[in-house]
Amino acid sequence: MISALNQLVDHIEQHLAEEPDIDGLAGALGTTGYHLRRMFSSLAGMPLSEYVRRRRMTVAAADVVRGEKGLLDIAVRHGYGSGEAFGRAFRAVHGAGPGDVRRDGGPLRTQPRLRFRLTVEGSTPMDTRLVDRPAFRLVGHATRVPLIHEGVNPHIQEHIAALPPEEHLRLKALGDTEPRGLLQVSDDVDPDAREGSELTHLHGVAVRRETPVPDALDAIEVPAGMWAVFRTSGPFPQALQTAWAATATEWFPSNPWRLRPGPSLVAFLEHADDLTTATCELWLPVEPA
Repeated sequence: MISALNQLVDHIEQHLAEEPDIDGLAGALGTTGYHLRRMFSSLAGMPLSEYVRRRRMTVAAADVVRGEKGLLDIAVRHGYGSGEAFGRAFRAVHGAGPGDVRRDGGPLRTQPRLRFRLTVEGSTPMDTRLVDRPAFRLVGHATRVPLIHEGVNPHIQEHIAALPPEEHLRLKALGDTEPRGLLQVSDDVDPDAREGSELTHLHGVAVRRETPVPDALDAIEVPAGMWAVFRTSGPFPQALQTAWAATATEWFPSNPWRLRPGPSLVAFLEHADDLTTATCELWLPVEPA
């Protein structure tokens, strides 16, 4: 994976004025664009699309400051069809328009070229199991929420708090397959995992494929496949979010599995009444790498 990510960075550098063919490159490297994007965003700390934009504007800034070409020529050279679109992208990265930077020489915010390196980690074993599951359904109450990387997501909190207590009991009684108990489901997540991008959050349970969905409940169909299940325990949600990050930095690089498209699930095994601490299982859909 480290080699694949570095080849991805090289590919981007060679095609800064174009949209990089991530899926094509991933196929040549024996992986998928979905997995490559997710690993990049987890390890680089930014979405792949944001890195491309920053690098493109870093190189473009040098052309702007040199002043050898008109701004429209520079815009076209770097893949923009108009000076206005180029100006918006330039300002979003540098905090000033290209005309101001040409006159004043700055301000400039440079994005260095990334290089991924292997470091020795993993001294703490991860409590993991692999589960082969037939197709099943996730049923419950769904809503669209923004992605928040750290801390409690208030939009999810508000969604769950709006449900009456008896509804939680009804959902628990409805669940009839693994993963057991009430689940927090994240589906339709941006492959770049951009903070603030929208995802579907479902508060519900897992049921067998043939179990009918009661009226007024939302359903997500989950195809058959393998799952990597990570057990976490400690302060919530910090312990869960730390484990989620460790799957990218430690588990996937050292195991012959990769992420496949599908929902991620969090099952609560035990938790404090105020949910400040919890023992959870994080279910991620995987396939052989």
